[in-house]
Amino acid sequence: MEEKLVILDYGSQYTHLIARRVREQNVYSEVHPPEIAMEDIVDFDSVKGIILSGGPMSVYDEEAPTVPSWVFECGLPILGICYGMQAIVHQLGGKVEPGEAREYGLASLIIEDSTETIFSQIPSQSSVWMSHGDKVVKLPPQFKSLAQTDNTEYCVISSGNQMYGIQFHPEVNHTSYGETFITNFLVQVCKFSQNWDSGRFIESSMVSLKEQLGASKVVCALSGGVDSAVTAALLHHAVGDQLKCIFVNNGLLRLDEENEVREIFKDVLNVDINYLDASKRFIDKLQGIVDPEIKRKTIGYEFIKCFEEETDKLGGVEFLAQGTLYPDVIESVSTVGKAAVIKTHHNVGGLPENMQLKLVEPLRYLFKDEVRKVGLELGLPPNIIHRQPFPGPGLAIRIIGEITKEKLDILKLCDRIVTDELAKSDCYEEIWQGFAVLTDSHTVGVMGDFRTYGYVCALRIVSSEDAMTANWVKVPYEVLETISSRIVNEVSGVNRVVYDITNKPPGTIEWE
Repeated sequence: MEEKLVILDYGSQYTHLIARRVREQNVYSEVHPPEIAMEDIVDFDSVKGIILSGGPMSVYDEEAPTVPSWVFECGLPILGICYGMQAIVHQLGGKVEPGEAREYGLASLIIEDSTETIFSQIPSQSSVWMSHGDKVVKLPPQFKSLAQTDNTEYCVISSGNQMYGIQFHPEVNHTSYGETFITNFLVQVCKFSQNWDSGRFIESSMVSLKEQLGASKVVCALSGGVDSAVTAALLHHAVGDQLKCIFVNNGLLRLDEENEVREIFKDVLNVDINYLDASKRFIDKLQGIVDPEIKRKTIGYEFIKCFEEETDKLGGVEFLAQGTLYPDVIESVSTVGKAAVIKTHHNVGGLPENMQLKLVEPLRYLFKDEVRKVGLELGLPPNIIHRQPFPGPGLAIRIIGEITKEKLDILKLCDRIVTDELAKSDCYEEIWQGFAVLTDSHTVGVMGDFRTYGYVCALRIVSSEDAMTANWVKVPYEVLETISSRIVNEVSGVNRVVYDITNKPPGTIEWE
């Protein structure tokens, strides 16, 4: 990696947006917990700047995370955002106090010194997004104020030696010149060359994969999804025949997907696939389990057992490749103190501690749209690259309650109807994921002259850029009506369809 920016995450809900905004400027970024040691950052010599994120705590709290001393001593440009700014002030001799009132929403930023390069091409007055309760009341020695709002005297500060603090959030769309502000820090202050893209990622990945794997064999879990396809293609380009692809049919796939996957990947990747039908095995293991976390871990554990059995047959395999993405990592790892883990992702927290295979995760630091670009660059066809995301635990986390073959058969038919009708709709291009959920609720219905007591099927249709946030899609009523009518009429066991209109946050995309 030639150049990168390090982001220390202090628990802000916007940290992932900072990483995205940086990458949108063709600059590679990595998110790390604030307690990380400098020597634990791989290729630290390539780091050209550091951003300290916002966070929910107060800098004067007893357990508040701090800025490690190496950040101030390394001589690199620093940008502290919200909590990050307050931590800089607090640790370098300034003063932070509770504000008279929490400031949340739009404010008007007034620039006092427009000659600063950080303000290049930004007007003297613009709208910024605020989200803070504490405020800086005294600056540390050598610092000066560069901009203010009506309620925040020190809204942008600088030490004069490439260290900046800002109280607002430039990473959110509500800040009118936020993108320009971030670009100025990256280009004008840090001097990034903005040359990171999918091509350079592939190039550097080839080198690191060859170094990590050596002459060892690696197995890749093909699932039919975008992530596993790109992972397999990348490994195939890097190590050729050392790659062995295994496709485990866990019985939790979409309708007929086990056949479609084998046909697509043999034709496209020209790689022999080792196929294992373990559908009954997985369903038996899930019998009686209703807790979603236990479902995920059970499926993850059984996956590894299947792979270990298959790799024993292949002989000499040391590595397991997975299509873990950055959102998977961020959601599964608590970065600050006692921050809550949203869920255990199947690629991150669902693996047994005594797993015999070593992991290789070439996409671990990419967002979904970046993975798609890499896939196209590697020559994978658009019909694979633009498939909607499908969770590793499959339909198990779209069935609320216990998994049974009857429920799986019902949900597979519902899912196919949703997929078919959305594909025909005018809103398909804006949909990130659209799927059916089989709830554990039953309701009374009437079909013909008979009373029914069937399952409630929920529709979840969202738009997103990277799965870290998502909005429900305002699907035309006629499309929803067609989906509902087809499900109730064509799927025995379902007599009611509802539409989930919850955004993420506060909800997650999947129900479990």
